[in-house]
Amino acid sequence: MTRLRGGAAGAAAMLGMVVLLAGCEGVELPADSEPSGAGPAVGSGRAVSPLDNPDGTKPGLAAITSDADRAKARTLIEKVETKGRGPRTGYDRDEFGYAWMDSAPGGIPFSRNGCDTRNDLLQRDGEEVRLRSGSDCVVASMTLADPYTGKEIDWVKSRATAVQIDHVMPLSYDWQMGASRWDKGKREDIANDPLNLIPVDGPTNSSKGDSGPASWLPPNKGIRCSYVVRFAQVSLKYELPVTAPDKEMMLRQCGG
Repeated sequence: MTRLRGGAAGAAAMLGMVVLLAGCEGVELPADSEPSGAGPAVGSGRAVSPLDNPDGTKPGLAAITSDADRAKARTLIEKVETKGRGPRTGYDRDEFGYAWMDSAPGGIPFSRNGCDTRNDLLQRDGEEVRLRSGSDCVVASMTLADPYTGKEIDWVKSRATAVQIDHVMPLSYDWQMGASRWDKGKREDIANDPLNLIPVDGPTNSSKGDSGPASWLPPNKGIRCSYVVRFAQVSLKYELPVTAPDKEMMLRQCGG
């Protein structure tokens, strides 16, 4: 079950705006690819900016809004290499290990702690987390401030797919940009690295597929600069290039 933050007054104001725009011809709405502005307050108390979370161990994905931080974001993105996207031939999810393993070999955070990657991430980002009786790992319920939509999601394990773990840099994308030539261990690392993983609204994550930033960005415009910074952080850590259109779009989200 999901619920939007904000009271009836906010909903009424939004409805009034929709009605107003529906009755006006020639009104030009912002394009989806425009740089982000300030994001919603959902989860703002815990979410951390990716600029302050270089290993991905801290929760959430806070908006990047100051001019100074957006300049830092562009500097980071500028370091990302570009190349054309290779063929998908040979790609299979199993090439990156089974989901969600606790035994990735590269010393990534949370690995080999006795809890699988999915539950590690739910505990990292969830609030009011309750574990299954008798377990110190399996999350039974929680509240998630979803950065991609700005919604607050009341999640229970019986409706597991309402929250999915997004690979920010999708595994198929990784494969096409060079991971097809890696050994199995390195692929297991990127598939389970908390830097590359964010719990988000399930249907929204499904709509992303294996798209790069030029083809897909989170619906919540306020978080888009943060999202592409995280994409860049994964790219740089694993020395994977992105396509030129993806890099261009990444820079645009942070005012470039």
